[in-house]
Amino acid sequence: MAKPKRKLTPAEKAAKKLRREKYMTIFINGKQKRVLRPETIDGLSVDEFIRRNADPLWLHMNEMWEYIDDAPQP
Repeated sequence: MAKPKRKLTPAEKAAKKLRREKYMTIFINGKQKRVLRPETIDGLSVDEFIRRNADPLWLHMNEMWEYIDDAPQP
């Protein structure tokens, strides 16, 4: 007869939740690997967040000229 599965302790549950938030599982050459999740701000990648919210002056000061729009800002 198989051994019954035991419940996780609160500390183990917290560690599991933290691990799931911090890492994601991907497949490389048919094997599962755990890698860090990409950083996000409000669900957007950092680059996308900067593209949507930065003003042209800030982009110029940080040498991100490729994101500056030619259209004048109101």
